Amino acid sequence: MIRVVVLGALGRMGSLLCATIERQDDLELVARVDTADPAAAVAPVSRAPLFATLGEALAAAPADVAVDFTVPASVFDSVAGALAAGLATVVGTTGLSDEQVELLSARAAEHDAALLIVPNFALGAVLLMRFAAQAARYFPVAEIIELHEQDKVDAPSGTSLRTARLMTEGGAAHVHGAGEERPSRGLSSGGVRIHSVRLPGLVAHQEVLFGGEGETLSLRHDSLSRESFMAGALLAIRRAPVLKGTTVGLEGLLADATGDDETRG
Repeated sequence: MIRVVVLGALGRMGSLLCATIERQDDLELVARVDTADPAAAVAPVSRAPLFATLGEALAAAPADVAVDFTVPASVFDSVAGALAAGLATVVGTTGLSDEQVELLSARAAEHDAALLIVPNFALGAVLLMRFAAQAARYFPVAEIIELHEQDKVDAPSGTSLRTARLMTEGGAAHVHGAGEERPSRGLSSGGVRIHSVRLPGLVAHQEVLFGGEGETLSLRHDSLSRESFMAGALLAIRRAPVLKGTTVGLEGLLADATGDDETRG
C-alpha cells in the first residue's frame, strides 16, 4: 500500500486527485494539506484529514509519496519541504524555473528522495510530445499553440515549454519558428515559437504545427475534462517510490508501462 499526501488538496486538481486516490485498492490517502477555507473546497470532498501544513500532516500520519498541486507562487517551498521530509515527490504544479528545478534536484539528492516533475499528466499529451520530438527531426519549421482556461496563471504552459525542449533536444536543433521577432509572433523557446491562448470554457489543449516543402503536419491533443489527467497522476504516484534522482515528464514511465494496472482509475 502506497501512502499519499496531497498538497493543494482543496483546489480543482487536488480535490479530484484525492477522490481518485480513495477509489484505488493499492493507494491510501493519509492526509490532505491546504491553507484555504475548507468551506470553499471544490467538490468532490475527501474523507482524509485536512491539515494546514505538511509538518502537521506527517506528524499525524506517515506518508510515502507527496503530490503537489499548489500554485506557482508557493510550489518551490512546498516541494522543498516534501523532499526535506524524505518523501518521493510528484510535482503537478507548473511555474518552476530551471534554476529552481536544479535547487530542488539537489535537495532531492541530499535527502535521497525521488523528484518527479510532470508538466502534463494526460497520457495523450505525453504521446503528443513524443510524436512532436520525432517529427521535429524531419520538418525544419514548427510552432506551438497552447490553449488553457482563462485562470491559468503561467503562460506559456509547462506542457508547451516541455514540448519545445523535447523537439530541440532530440537531435533536431535545426527546428525554428517562422517569422520575425515581434510580440504577436509568440514567445521563442529554443527557437520554437509558442502562442498562448487563455479563454473561459477551455481545459488544456495543444497543437504543434510543422511546415515543410509543399506540406504541413499538425499534431493536436485536447483534454476535455480534468479526469483526463488522473491516469497519468496515478501512474506517477505508483512509480515514484521506486524512482531515483530527478525525472522530468512521464515519457520514460509511460514507455515502461506494461499493463492496465499501471494506469487504472
